[in-house]
Amino acid sequence: MNKAERVGSSGSAGSVSSAEKVEQLGESEQAEQAGPKVNSWKFNFGPYANMTSTLHSGSGMSEQNVKRESNDGIKFARHAGEHRGELAVEHIVEKAAEHTAENAVEHVGGYTSVSSTTIYDECKGYGFEPGSLVYEKQRYGEQEGGTDEASNSILAKGVQPSQGQAAMSVRLRSSFCIPLKASFIVDVPDGTYQVQLIAGDPLADTVTRVKAGEGRMMLPVIRTVAGQCAEMRFAVVVRGGRLRLSFSGPAPRINALEITLANQTMTVFLAGDSTVTDQPESGYPYCGWGQLLPEQFKHDVAVDNHAMSGRSSRSFIHEGRLDAIMQRIKPDDFLFIQFGHNDEKPDPERGTEPFTTYKQYLKKYIDAAREANARPVLITPVHRRYFADDGTLTDTHGDYIIAMRELAEAEHVPLVDLAERSRRLFERAGEEGSKDDFMWVLPGEYINFPTGVEDNTHFQERGARRLAQQVAKAIRELRLQPLQMYLR
Repeated sequence: MNKAERVGSSGSAGSVSSAEKVEQLGESEQAEQAGPKVNSWKFNFGPYANMTSTLHSGSGMSEQNVKRESNDGIKFARHAGEHRGELAVEHIVEKAAEHTAENAVEHVGGYTSVSSTTIYDECKGYGFEPGSLVYEKQRYGEQEGGTDEASNSILAKGVQPSQGQAAMSVRLRSSFCIPLKASFIVDVPDGTYQVQLIAGDPLADTVTRVKAGEGRMMLPVIRTVAGQCAEMRFAVVVRGGRLRLSFSGPAPRINALEITLANQTMTVFLAGDSTVTDQPESGYPYCGWGQLLPEQFKHDVAVDNHAMSGRSSRSFIHEGRLDAIMQRIKPDDFLFIQFGHNDEKPDPERGTEPFTTYKQYLKKYIDAAREANARPVLITPVHRRYFADDGTLTDTHGDYIIAMRELAEAEHVPLVDLAERSRRLFERAGEEGSKDDFMWVLPGEYINFPTGVEDNTHFQERGARRLAQQVAKAIRELRLQPLQMYLR
């Protein structure tokens, strides 16, 4: 009998004393903390129905998962004992054993099971955000053919799974949550992660949107037909120790998630202002183009958006934001740089002169990237929405655009001329049509802006997406390798 089992035993002749049990609890917790570092998390979604039968079918809990659940129970017991005193140890260790038994069935085939009622808390370190609108469904055994049909599908691919693997594969595809408007949270160390998502339904067509953090669109809209499961992958950067994935759509599904640490992933860092930044959800449909850039790339590239509203090339550096990027950037990463809107402001904290200080500050970004053996890319500032009588856009940036073009040529830095690309884009849309790109919203159209907005500088989601697509198009035309071959 192992230590976890001894601690969970009730008091009887020949058993260890309460004091020894407390000591053993501490030893077990220390052993847990000294164990191998976790760098992968796997979740399957849907009702807990058929979990017992799945266990008996051969997939079973791994020894590692049993040990982890036992240690969770021991940790709970020791923590509670410290607060309640040694006299309560006998009762606490019994509760620890119950805690272990209850949670043991939640880990099958290496996956942690998540239902619609799994609410995030810090002890578990995962779960749906409180207030999420999410349902669950189990199709297992409902469709004609049931398990045999799903197993035959696996065999048709030339794979010979064990009985447990086949049962787990069926469960991942036939059991799911329906996250109509839901966010799933996982506590993970800061870093870059590869995320694999399975989404689909044996009986219904599905449409799922996936965002990370403050509304970063990670994938194109996932559409599956009845009987199909999509397996999608993307790379995401986590800051603040918490990965937050939001799901929505008219018929969304989430069957499984696998999250794996992948700090070696090539990263595109963004330095810029409010037209680039990740706008907060509380400001939806406000959206920066950098927020929608991740969906343009395959899982081989992560986007780390450091752009911040109201910043200029000067203030971004003085606030230490470029230093923060330099602490993370690796050789062969990219640094995309777009400033101009706030450099034009008269205040001394932000304002620069186009052909002197503006160029000088931009060169600091170029030099910093090159010192890190990374690749800088300059991006001219996007145009504002001010139309002349003849239907052409009025250029509000003037010499700042010219200065950046000159600097790019002098320093042999790739230039994405987003000013010119946005001019053509908005002029084609016209004075009225371009309102759907910018933050022109009617009173009552969006809950966050009950009285409406008329903003000719910032974008809503359509405009931000079209600009992100222009950036991707420029990457192709400039043949920026290997970014070009990693575009979707």
